[in-house]
Amino acid sequence: MRTTVDIPDALYRELKSKAAREKRSVKELILRGVEVELRVRRKKSARRVTLPIVSSKSPGTLEIDNAQIYDLIPFP
Repeated sequence: MRTTVDIPDALYRELKSKAAREKRSVKELILRGVEVELRVRRKKSARRVTLPIVSSKSPGTLEIDNAQIYDLIPFP
């Protein structure tokens, strides 16, 4: 598939220079950048959450305050 992208002149010169240093084409560098960006987003969205996060003997009736939540769930 073909597409058109407007790249500022200064950025394109930098891109072309890097491509020459790495003995690659500008197209290869652009595609590699797009792949890296998509891979990063896939990893972020692939994280699964197991529910319920906090278990209860009577679901829907758990009364808990912030201090108890911090005790139950490990926060970074």
